Amino acid sequence: MSNGVISVESRFGVTETVDRLAETVTGLGLYVFARIDHAAGARDIGLALRPTQLLIFGNPKGGTPLMQDRQVAGMDLPVKALAWEDEAGKIWLSYNAAEWIAARHGLGEASATAVQAIASGMDKVVGMAVGRE
Repeated sequence: MSNGVISVESRFGVTETVDRLAETVTGLGLYVFARIDHAAGARDIGLALRPTQLLIFGNPKGGTPLMQDRQVAGMDLPVKALAWEDEAGKIWLSYNAAEWIAARHGLGEASATAVQAIASGMDKVVGMAVGRE
């Protein structure tokens, strides 16, 4: 995890993985801000890209303490997860580790509780989306 990326294999296709993630986060009271289909964008310009979709989601309750600590942390908020198909046809759901975001922005004790909550929350929602839980 030296680059801060956590990748978890999914039992489902890219679209279903992102559908499950969106359903999970909205069911927990979080907001889905955007869903980006990178493969569709590639097709629109005549290029090929294996299935790749990004979901951007969160809640101001989680991210605001990080930005109060170091406002530049807003560059990595709201949180996002990328579902993608690798060369072998496996599906992955990847996201930035909350601890990595904290280290990247030099977050301190003021946001430590929020960082931990984001980390455990991401583990939970990603686990549900990929069929681990």
